[in-house]
Amino acid sequence: MTLSSEPRADRPAAGPSPEVGFLDMAALAATPLATDPYDHIVVPTFVRPEVLAGVLADYPDVPGPGSHPPSELTIRGRFAALMDELDGPAFRRAIEEKFGLDLTGRPTMYTVRGWCRPTDGKIHTDSKTKIITVLVYLNEAWDADGGRLRILRNGTDLNDYVAEVPPHGGTLLVFRRSETSWHGHEPFDGKRRAIQMNWVTDADVVAYEQRRHRISTVVKKLNPFRKAG
Repeated sequence: MTLSSEPRADRPAAGPSPEVGFLDMAALAATPLATDPYDHIVVPTFVRPEVLAGVLADYPDVPGPGSHPPSELTIRGRFAALMDELDGPAFRRAIEEKFGLDLTGRPTMYTVRGWCRPTDGKIHTDSKTKIITVLVYLNEAWDADGGRLRILRNGTDLNDYVAEVPPHGGTLLVFRRSETSWHGHEPFDGKRRAIQMNWVTDADVVAYEQRRHRISTVVKKLNPFRKAG
C-alpha cells in the first residue's frame, strides 16, 4: 500500500532538509540486530529530536482506542511527510539488510493509534500474515509504568522479558513475526500515540485488515465518548 492514496492537506514548509530527513537512518544501521528471544531491534530517538515536536503538532485526531487506517484520518503536514519517509525505499532496504530478507513485492500496511485502554497490551505474537512489524512511538515523554512494550520469552509471563520499550521520543521497534514473537505490556489507560507498519504476505491481507479497521474507526467517530478509552 502506498501512502499517496491517503488524504493529505497542504504541508508546511518547515521540516528537515531533504538530505537529512525525519528518520535517523545512520542510527538504525549502527544498531545491531538482537536475536534473543527472537529477531528485533530498538532504536531510541529514531525520529530526530529536532523534528519530533513538529510531527506531534501535526498528529491526526484519533477517534478512540484501537488501530485506525490512515484513510479514515486527516493525515497532513510533517506527520504525512514522516509516513512517506517510512514508506520509502531507503527504509525498506535498511530493514531488508538488517533482517536478512527480501521484501520485494510484499505490500505494506499502516495503522495509527492515539489511545490505550486498560484491556490493551495482552500477550500475543501478531497474525501469521505479518512478516515484519514496525512500531514508531510518538509521545513526548513516558513516566507511567504501564504501556511499555516488552519483548517476552514466552506467551504466559509478562515479567519474563529481555527488553522493555518506553513508547516515547520517536523510538523505533522492529521485529520479525514468528510463532514465538511474544510481546505485550502492562495496562495503561490514556493517550498513547504510535504508528504501526507491517510488511505482509499479500495485497488481500491489506484489503481485509484496512476494511476491518475502517469499520471500527467509523463506529468510534459516531461515539466520541470512547475517545478516553
